[in-house]
Amino acid sequence: MGSKNHEVVPTPLIAQISGLRNGGVNKLLGSLAKRNLIARVQNSKYDGYRLTYGGYDYLAMRTFSKRGSVHSVGNQIGVGKESDIYVVADEEGNQMVLKLHRLGRISFRTIKSKRDYMGKRKHASWMYMSRLAAQKEWAFMKALHEHGFPVPKPIDQARHCIVMELIDSFPLRQVSDVPSPGKLYSTLMDLIVRFAKAGLIHGDFNEFNILIRQATGEPVVIDFPQMVSTRHENAEYYFNRDVECIRTFFKRRFGYESKLYPKFTSTFKERSTDDSKDDFRLDVIVAASGFKSHEMKTLEE
Repeated sequence: MGSKNHEVVPTPLIAQISGLRNGGVNKLLGSLAKRNLIARVQNSKYDGYRLTYGGYDYLAMRTFSKRGSVHSVGNQIGVGKESDIYVVADEEGNQMVLKLHRLGRISFRTIKSKRDYMGKRKHASWMYMSRLAAQKEWAFMKALHEHGFPVPKPIDQARHCIVMELIDSFPLRQVSDVPSPGKLYSTLMDLIVRFAKAGLIHGDFNEFNILIRQATGEPVVIDFPQMVSTRHENAEYYFNRDVECIRTFFKRRFGYESKLYPKFTSTFKERSTDDSKDDFRLDVIVAASGFKSHEMKTLEE
């Protein structure tokens, strides 16, 4: 609660929120600090504590455990600028993927320029923004999966973490050869158009966020915190960037280049006359997911 508006939560505020006496609070804080779940910070303004990512991870995992979503944690299978990926399992041994958002690995200025997580908020912790990123990704993944898009099945979400299905696949960036580059190229371009006709632009549609199924060779799209509406003021820029990322990768990796690729304006001319079942609006996604409208505004400029 205190971390929502404070990177460092003052000790008196912790005591106030907890309802405990100062002596009891200090003893508990010391015990948590020894376990690296929180860290004491002293500065010229006030003394207080900040929640570490280890502490935040513990709170999320405790929630998953209570819900029965996660029983055990396995190996780390991925790490990025803004997330860690682990294999986890439920009580029956079914394996899944756990994604922990880690905003703060890149500079605050970079985060603020790329994604307006804070909106008009002047003070916010990295963990609060990580939670918003996870909530946004969960909302989009859930809605897309329900509408038949090739995305992982979302299983659970708590704080800055998401649990989703484990897909037997490998990232497109690891693929050196495919039987038919043209077919895969067309499938990916069709996906970009399909997203747009549903009112969405992925915003980071590239070889790092596309998986290829081992069994069928079909693509699966991942990573949605940067997804925006086609009504976004920079929608055309993000759409064209997604298209160019695929064109550039196929030319560099497979030596494949096509003169056929989707354009933003023509895509929306087609959408205006298309009664596709995938034509749903972002406000419907928000209503279905429980992601609050003011939080959506915080995540988008």
